[in-house]
This record gives sequence, structure tokens and C-alpha cells, in this order.
Amino acid sequence: MKTIILLIKPYIKKLYQTDFVRNIISTLLYLYTRLVYKTSKWQVINREKLIDIWENGQTFILVGWHGRALMYSAFRDYRFPLNALVSLHKDGRIIAGLLQKYGLGTIGGSSNKNAKGAALGLMNSLKDNTSICIIPDGPRGPRMHMTESPIYYAHKAGVPIIGITYSVKKGKIMEKSWDKMMIPYPFNEGICRFSDPIYIPQNATKADLEKYRQKVENMLNQQSIETDIALGRTPILPGSEIKTKNDKK
Repeated sequence: MKTIILLIKPYIKKLYQTDFVRNIISTLLYLYTRLVYKTSKWQVINREKLIDIWENGQTFILVGWHGRALMYSAFRDYRFPLNALVSLHKDGRIIAGLLQKYGLGTIGGSSNKNAKGAALGLMNSLKDNTSICIIPDGPRGPRMHMTESPIYYAHKAGVPIIGITYSVKKGKIMEKSWDKMMIPYPFNEGICRFSDPIYIPQNATKADLEKYRQKVENMLNQQSIETDIALGRTPILPGSEIKTKNDKK
């Protein structure tokens, strides 16, 4: 059996990289997240702050941790456009397919690939009055540690940052993954929480920007931990190391 698996593994990987298979996977993810959303009882906290900014004709930067990213799109307001930064890696393309099925736009790139193109796309989106979403601990971590990119865009464009997190009573935590991805089950109870908007002063110094980066990181972590505890879950805590291909399973 092991010999057969080794023989077909290269063909499975090749098949996985095709647009046809990626579309099937993203469609299944979309259907599953819709099932979870529709069959669960959700308490949504503070979303009115986000909607107020939209209704005033302004834009913002939505940020949330990689490990909670599966359900973010389900809480979007379809009246307003939103562009999300996604990785150009094959997994990122699957996520892009999922987001597009929710009506979100996508901008391809990361700190590793197409960084300049992604930066230009994100700034152009804000200039075109379309808010953006960034997962600031992706694509490889460390978990729940924020890069400086959301702070840079918020400062440059003069728009606020809003955090998003969620948790559920029943779900699977992918313990071996660097982000400890949360997979919620259908017929559930959950909380989705949005933060108050955080504005970066235009006269902020480099030292000030680091303080705001830490402030947003702490806010996201605190809200994630509090939301886990409120639903009786053991909180997911920040990671300390970046996983690589050479790490032992």
C-alpha cells in the first residue's frame, strides 16, 4: 500500500495544482462555511462601527489572524466592496477562490512574492474607495504576531484599522499546523467580534508606528483569547517560531 501511495503521490500533487481541482476545493469550502454560518447561532459584536465607516463613504483595513480566517468572509456586508490580500501559493489560490465566491476581490502577493505589486494593489484599492483585508501573521507565521504592513498602509492612506476574530463552542483545532487553524462544526454557537477602529496619526514617527503595531497585535490577541474563554474553549496563544519544510512533524 505504501508503495502505491508513493507512486501516485506525484500525480496527486500535479492534479492538486490544476485550476479545475482548486475550484472544486474552494467550492466545497464555500459550501461548508455557508452551512456552518447558516446552522449556527452567532453573536456578532461591534460590527456597527465597521458599517458606520462604510456608510460615511470611508475605507478601512480589516485584520485578523490566519488561524481564524476560514469564517471571516461569512460575516461580510454584501452592500460594500472589499479586497483581500492572498498568497500566490497554490493554497492561497484556493483561498482566493473561496473569497471570490463570497463576492470579495483579491490582490495576489505576500512578503515573499510580488510584494511590490501587492503593495501597489492595496494602496490603489484604498484610493479607489475599496476597503482591504490583510492577514498580518501569514503566510507562515509566527502565529498571532503582526507584521508592520497594516500599520504602514493605515498611516500612508490615513484610514483606520479594524480587527476581526471569532470562536465557536464546537470545532477542530489543527494542532500540527503553524497557525492552529480553527475548523468550526455546523449546528454550533459562536461569537464574531469586531474591534473599535484604530487610527494612526499622520505625524506618527517610526517609533510611534511600532507602538501602534504592538497595540493592534495585543488587541487582536486579547479579543481572540477572550472570545475563546467566553465559549468555554482553551485559548489559542501566540506562537514563537516560524515553521519550515524541514521542521519535524
